[in-house]
Amino acid sequence: MNLHELKASEGSRRNRKRVGRGTSSGQGKTAGKGTKGQLARQGGKTRLGFEGGQMPLFRRMPKRGFKNINRKEFAIINLNDLNRFEDGAEVTTEALINAGIIKKQLDGVKLLANGELTTKVNVKVAKYSAAAKEAVEAAGGSVEVI
Repeated sequence: MNLHELKASEGSRRNRKRVGRGTSSGQGKTAGKGTKGQLARQGGKTRLGFEGGQMPLFRRMPKRGFKNINRKEFAIINLNDLNRFEDGAEVTTEALINAGIIKKQLDGVKLLANGELTTKVNVKVAKYSAAAKEAVEAAGGSVEVI
C-alpha cells in the first residue's frame, strides 16, 4: 500500500449540512433555529456564565482572600542538593541550572536547611534561612547574597 492509495473508510466522512437553502432542502426557512427569539437571531449567543439576567453564580459566590501581585516566587534548594558539587566549588544560579537541580531562576534562589551538607562550597543565592547559613559555615563554606 502506498500513500496515494489510501482512502477513508466507508461512512467515516460526511458532507456539511447546508442550512437555509430553501424549504425542500430539509433545513430551509428557519435553518433549524426554531422561530424568533435570541437564538434565532444573527449573533444571538450569550457570553459564558450568562444566566438570562439573573445574577450569575460566579458573582453570587463570596470572595475570600486576595492575590498579592507583588509576590516573589523563589526556586527552592536544600542543603543535601549541594552535595553534588565538589569541595571548594562556587554554587551560583547558573551552576544549579546546569546541574539540573533547578529548572529556572524565577525571582531568585532560596537555600533551606533540609538535609545534611558534607561538602565545602561557596553559595551565592538571593535568600537563605539562618539554619542553612549556619550549616554551610559549619561545613567550611560560605553563603553570599547576590
